[in-house]
Amino acid sequence: MMLERKWLTLVVVVTAIFMLLIDITVVNVALPSIQRDLGASISGLEWTINGYTLSFAVLLATGGRLGDIFGRRRMFLIGVVIFALSSATAGFAQAPVDLVISRVFQGVGAALMMPGTLSIITDAFPAHERGKAMGTWAGVSALALAIGPVLGGFLTEHVSWRAIFYLNIPVAIGAVIATLFAVRESRDTSVGRDVDYGGVSVLTVGLTALVLALVEGNSWGWGSAETIGLLAVAALALPAFVFVEKRVKAPMVQFELLSDRNFLGAVVVALIITFAMMGVFFFLALYMQDILRYSPLEAGVRFLPSTLMIVGVAPVAGRLADRFGPRWLIVAGLAILTASLWTFTHIAVDSGYLDLLPGFMLLGIGIALTMSPMTSAAMNAVSVQKAGIASGVLSMFRMVGGSLGVAVTGAIFQASVGGATFETAAPQAFVEGLSSAMWVSAAVTAVGAVIAAAAINARPKTVGLAVAEAEASPGGEELAGVAG
Repeated sequence: MMLERKWLTLVVVVTAIFMLLIDITVVNVALPSIQRDLGASISGLEWTINGYTLSFAVLLATGGRLGDIFGRRRMFLIGVVIFALSSATAGFAQAPVDLVISRVFQGVGAALMMPGTLSIITDAFPAHERGKAMGTWAGVSALALAIGPVLGGFLTEHVSWRAIFYLNIPVAIGAVIATLFAVRESRDTSVGRDVDYGGVSVLTVGLTALVLALVEGNSWGWGSAETIGLLAVAALALPAFVFVEKRVKAPMVQFELLSDRNFLGAVVVALIITFAMMGVFFFLALYMQDILRYSPLEAGVRFLPSTLMIVGVAPVAGRLADRFGPRWLIVAGLAILTASLWTFTHIAVDSGYLDLLPGFMLLGIGIALTMSPMTSAAMNAVSVQKAGIASGVLSMFRMVGGSLGVAVTGAIFQASVGGATFETAAPQAFVEGLSSAMWVSAAVTAVGAVIAAAAINARPKTVGLAVAEAEASPGGEELAGVAG
């Protein structure tokens, strides 16, 4: 009976994860259609992506904290409802600002859902099976990010770009019903009931100022008072966040977690891989439609080689991480991802799909080899009781990386095309801007491979230690018995 319940729990969790993560990339292929329909600018399109990832990032650790205090299942359900309602308003959007506001609230709902997923899995599975379960979680996460362009292209071409948001509503209803029946409640009984509102406020100001400066810097001018002022705010607010967190009673980020080399290395890798992924998905979807003149569906289908590589490799990577440790899998994954991004730096106006195919395949392999071992390295570095806050921090770094990836590569692109839009930019200027953005992303992932090699332990965590931690947690004796 216990086996049945834990696998039902995993199905519920990964279904919800698929829904909220697919919304990160499903919009990319629809951007040209959104631009034509709503009259959005380049920065407006970037905010359609970043409005979601930024609010997602800022509130993730808080979502984990609230789940630890009030119940992870409860916060997960509240997040699903918010996500569904904001998806409906996104579908009804009549102006770019309406869409961006809806995307921000989608991010709020996602931030309440995401941390609970890893916490629920950690609570439901014994230590020796968590690698397999988290491998499935990570594989579905990566698959959602990769398959988003295909689904987005199909719906945009055959229905409407609005359908990509309406689709979330029935999925969310099913997730609520299944969660009420399959998922048991859990919380961290070792923490108080304080919430770090000060930390949330400072981090929101700092990250928003930084991303806004990067997105609007080209149009305002990098030496303008607005840009310099925003960068100054970010430079003050982000260190102030560290100051605040070290002095509040219940910080949203427990910096002592970062004293563990494995956890620190994992969260840095999380930031780096999503930095690269979001940039490449954003611009390749636009390149294939605006330069190669593919339809939305034709562009989305071209991402399928990446998807197939993720489906095949991610579960294997999770099992290998359990057996051999995560370090060299992560290093290999980031090295392969670097090679993929390097191939995209050679894109030309007259490139054909066969020129892109090797890069797409390497992209999927690199993502799959990195995601699952990265997640296992982070979650195995903390006790079961701290799973909520740890997963919140890990996911926060992932979403911050995504926001920065779109903002930084977008700034590089806009500098190349000047005041042109994606549709009006000269083809040669477009590919030169794309190439420059991919060079930056490739350099970032190469640095990530070096960091992973230096920071993450080569050996897997022993089952004995994991079981000892399980025994120390509420209900842990039952989990440890199953593990034994």
